[in-house]
Amino acid sequence: MPAASTPLPSPAAEALDQSLSPECRVPGSKLYTLARLKAVKAALKEKRPIRVLSIGSSSAGLGASASYPVKLENALEQALPDVQVEVEARGLPGEVASGAGERLRSMVAEMEPDLVVWQVGTNDALARVGIEAFGEALDESVQWVKSHGIDIVLIDPVFTESLADDAYYTQMVRTVQEVARREAVPLVHRYAAMRFLSTQRTTEAHMLGRHFRLNDLGLRCMAEHATRAITLSLLQPEAAKDAGKADAGKTDALKTDHATSGTAKTDPAQTGTSSAGPTPAPKQP
Repeated sequence: MPAASTPLPSPAAEALDQSLSPECRVPGSKLYTLARLKAVKAALKEKRPIRVLSIGSSSAGLGASASYPVKLENALEQALPDVQVEVEARGLPGEVASGAGERLRSMVAEMEPDLVVWQVGTNDALARVGIEAFGEALDESVQWVKSHGIDIVLIDPVFTESLADDAYYTQMVRTVQEVARREAVPLVHRYAAMRFLSTQRTTEAHMLGRHFRLNDLGLRCMAEHATRAITLSLLQPEAAKDAGKADAGKTDALKTDHATSGTAKTDPAQTGTSSAGPTPAPKQP
């Protein structure tokens, strides 16, 4: 009688990111795509406060959203010890990418931020903005921000079970991923993270309230997720041609302009990081 075959072991599940609060933990591959943050690094080197401009759907200052800037500021200061962070939210209810892009010029001139954190795509999707027009508006604005020596982090749309199979909505998520990859800027995979967290509980109401607005827990998790993407991006290595130089008087490697970013996959819920291996966070929240 032939010996019974031994079943092959199933692949080990990816470990959750333990630096996050238990309610917010997701695998790194479903959380961020990393890229270098030159302006924030410069502020850290100069030992001055980091100025952050937050725009987008959860930066409108309505209801629970009013607490988001404080949550983000606290999370960043906890992750970056002895660093002062100043977060100012300038979102408008229902604002689409083209409108936010137009306002960016005046907001940047007034605030002179080191970093823009932009939650983008949800309002455009709800307004059924054309995918191509949305992508062009987002791309143009990201390029404009970068051309002024300012870092930018994108946060893609929220996840909801009711739109999980909506081809237009998931294409909007992919478009944000494509712009982040093309422009080599960090991306917080909010859609994938929320989708993962929704599978860990019986209902998605734990993070998403009415009218596509994040509740208090959703805002806290988003602040932690954005902070994780920012702190790990700050640890991204410099360009290879500068990595081996030990000369103390060498030109600051921040002047090199080779950002590292991951490649977004076809399924917006399955994303990867740009780092070659696990990178420790500066400090666990």
